[in-house]
Amino acid sequence: MSSGLVDLRSDTVTRPSPGMRQAMAEAEVGDDVFHEDPSVNRLEDMVAALYGKDAALYVASGTMANQIAIRAQTHHGDEIIMERTSHPFNSEAGALAALAGVQVNLIDGAHGIMDAEQIRAVVRTPNVHHAPTALICLENTHNRGGGSVWPLENIRAIREVARSAGVPMHLDGARLMNACVATGLTPKDYAQYFDSCTLCLSKGLGAPVGSLIIGAKEFIAKAHRFRKQFGGGMRQAGILAAAGIYALEHNVERLAEDHLNAKRLARGIAEIEGLAVDVNRVETNIVYFDVRQAGLSVPILLERLKAEGVLMLGTGPNSIRAVTHLDVSKDGIERAVKVLREVVH
Repeated sequence: MSSGLVDLRSDTVTRPSPGMRQAMAEAEVGDDVFHEDPSVNRLEDMVAALYGKDAALYVASGTMANQIAIRAQTHHGDEIIMERTSHPFNSEAGALAALAGVQVNLIDGAHGIMDAEQIRAVVRTPNVHHAPTALICLENTHNRGGGSVWPLENIRAIREVARSAGVPMHLDGARLMNACVATGLTPKDYAQYFDSCTLCLSKGLGAPVGSLIIGAKEFIAKAHRFRKQFGGGMRQAGILAAAGIYALEHNVERLAEDHLNAKRLARGIAEIEGLAVDVNRVETNIVYFDVRQAGLSVPILLERLKAEGVLMLGTGPNSIRAVTHLDVSKDGIERAVKVLREVVH
């Protein structure tokens, strides 16, 4: 990164490469609200095929993707099930209440991962006193779980519970490509168990803007209406969609480098007295570590890091998150560990 800055706050800070910028500059465009943008149409078709679904819809952000998908499958006053630390509940500005009008039944998972029996125990049976269970939502990889990857057998078992209860399932797949690279599975392998899915292009894939909602044609047609209602019709969006196409064609396999760098970072942190990290829990590109034994507050440690050109994100009174991505090299990781060691001691 420029000026020696090592920015590990999030993989959303990635910037478009020269090749991506060139693709954006040359993109063919039209009016996407009228389905007339050829670049957007190509991206949507590409992602739908990747997920093994009928159709996809390009939207501005991962939050918009989740909220449109949930809104299109629920009614106001319904209840949805998700893990307590899930992104739609914790990091989407109260949109579940404000936009979808649903209440949330939260389950305590292990690093963001739930099991089928936990789901079975909270699915509502028909009762006039209850908000009906309308949707089960999973997040893969799970951000606050430390970039944890959902085991396919867990998903399959939860799908059986959902099917028996007649409840659809939604996948927050913002970082699903990280899960695929980590496991060797395909998006289709995961998506087959879900009625709706998402994919974020502006995280590890390196595009500047955009996410997609993926599902059946009827569902996507309904989602298109809510995209318009939420103010998400972007007209000549092909300039942005071209970046997403480039990202899928060039930046998927290289996610493995980010995973290796996350392991390098975690091992380095583990060697610093006063810091605690579970190296074995680092499955993809997200590292959480605890600072309480260092005798420093999170804000003070972050300020010291920032003064030396290293950025990380505080996630709690004693917790810091670091996320690896294409703009941070192996050398950048080594520098971050060196600086961290110096500012802790």
